Amino acid sequence: MTRVLVTGFEPFQQDTYNPSWAAAQLLQDKPPAGLEVTAVQLPCVFTKSIPALRSAVLETDPQFVVCLGLSPRRGISIERVAINVDDSPGLDNDGQQPVDEPIVPDGPAAYFSTLPIKRCAAAVQQAGIYSEISLTAGTFVCNHVFYGLMHLLATEDKQRRGGFIHVPHTPEMPAVSAYGVPSMAVDTAAEGLRIVLTTVAAHDTDIKVPWGTTS
Repeated sequence: MTRVLVTGFEPFQQDTYNPSWAAAQLLQDKPPAGLEVTAVQLPCVFTKSIPALRSAVLETDPQFVVCLGLSPRRGISIERVAINVDDSPGLDNDGQQPVDEPIVPDGPAAYFSTLPIKRCAAAVQQAGIYSEISLTAGTFVCNHVFYGLMHLLATEDKQRRGGFIHVPHTPEMPAVSAYGVPSMAVDTAAEGLRIVLTTVAAHDTDIKVPWGTTS
């Protein structure tokens, strides 16, 4: 049985619901065959999120880790790179707003995901669920956690793999009606994520296909 840690975030600011955590719970309740999924909720707080993640990794001893976050995108958005900077556009849930601060002083400028990201995105698309490769996880708590995860794996747990995926808002969330952001039912997002987990468990290497961008 392959052990997998999946994290999602607590609700942010005025929201009472976070699809990233809801999807993580669905993965734990109904994991892909052959996988044992543990879902852990992370605080949407810069100073608390990485310590909570590190504790979860140590407690669950997973073969790989997938962290989830919420973003106003069309579908399953698989992140490629985490950068070593916090440049928050607003306050986190503890009222913190770090600006131009390194996540890990003297750490590398960036880390790449160690998941087969293109293979995963292609598999999700083949199932009829929209998926994409993203070249930025932003500079808010999502990127903070992504970088923290990859730094942890690079320095303490080199045998593990990990990465970060953004999921869309759900249709009933206020931002969808107020701002017209794209949405996806959480059950659909969870089904796409099950395909991701199955693909990661089955493949150590990625496919070499063009999935870049000119801007």
